Amino acid sequence: MSHGPQSIYARRFAGTEAQRDKVWQILTRNYFQRWVRPTDAVLDLGAGYCEFINNIQAAQKFALDLNPMTPLKASADVTVFSQDVTQPWAVASGLVDVVFTSNFFEHLPQKEDLSHCLDEIYRVLRPDGLLLAMGPNIRFCFNVYWDFFDHYLPLSDRSMLEAVELAGLRGEKVISRFLPFTMKGKMPPLPVFVRLYLLLPIFWSVLGKQFLIVARKPNAPTP
Repeated sequence: MSHGPQSIYARRFAGTEAQRDKVWQILTRNYFQRWVRPTDAVLDLGAGYCEFINNIQAAQKFALDLNPMTPLKASADVTVFSQDVTQPWAVASGLVDVVFTSNFFEHLPQKEDLSHCLDEIYRVLRPDGLLLAMGPNIRFCFNVYWDFFDHYLPLSDRSMLEAVELAGLRGEKVISRFLPFTMKGKMPPLPVFVRLYLLLPIFWSVLGKQFLIVARKPNAPTP
């Protein structure tokens, strides 16, 4: 029996795809779009079912994932790179303005793979380009972090920021508590609650279990 991403996600998200897409429509439009200009090229790392990249407004859109479902879920305006992210990426150097990744780094088998991905992110970003990285914060969800069969790396906002800066990127914004851990569970919240949650950051300090890190590639190489 297969334990690959296709079978895991098919089981985990069965019957929730339409609702999850509605949630991501709100997340992209009401929050993440502020970092993406209409003229930008955007890469969704670990795109999965392409909820983010399909909904973000950008001039060029790319998805990178080994999951065989990714090309099937991607919109017509999304170019998909189907490959193992622990190998050299097929993405050209300096191609993109923004790299987005959500709930992906914790699935990498080892820290060396994370370092490789961050080095590749640095390479494919244009100078002054941005990394938007979101993921479960082990500091606030340690009791449920290992409830997912495909979690390997325990990461916090602090360790993630350190790894990002070791790769040469400059951390600009760190939100240690952003979205609830259950955003990736079986029952996505109703869109009205997502809108309200984004408007009231006071809720984040109570319900937020995922970090969000925004980092920039310097115009000049970091000494």
